[in-house]
Amino acid sequence: MGIRNLFGGRGGEEEYVEIDVDSAKPEENKVSVKPFILKSFDGVDDILNALREGYNIAVIDIKQLKSKDIVELKRAISKIKKTTEALEGSIAGFGENIIIATPQFAKIYKPIEKKKRDSPDFISG
Repeated sequence: MGIRNLFGGRGGEEEYVEIDVDSAKPEENKVSVKPFILKSFDGVDDILNALREGYNIAVIDIKQLKSKDIVELKRAISKIKKTTEALEGSIAGFGENIIIATPQFAKIYKPIEKKKRDSPDFISG
């Protein structure tokens, strides 16, 4: 084996690597977290359409609608909840003004609260 063979001096042979430029397009199946501000009941449709697309997690700020009309807010949350359940997704509130709705592939962890016992346990007396 000569030094030319080691360092690529093989004469006139050139090697090319073919690159597919179409494969460089961004993946369409990436998960997106989309923020929404719910100002009226009509804003629910945008949220539901994003959830139906399948790869979107909706972070919904309900503060404006909550301060404006609590009955309309309850209707909006009910509609979002029914659609989320139909999609086999999850919905949960975080704090007083944020709701998160996810499609089927993402579940929201909801810790189970332990109930207090009526009788004290033997350790605490």
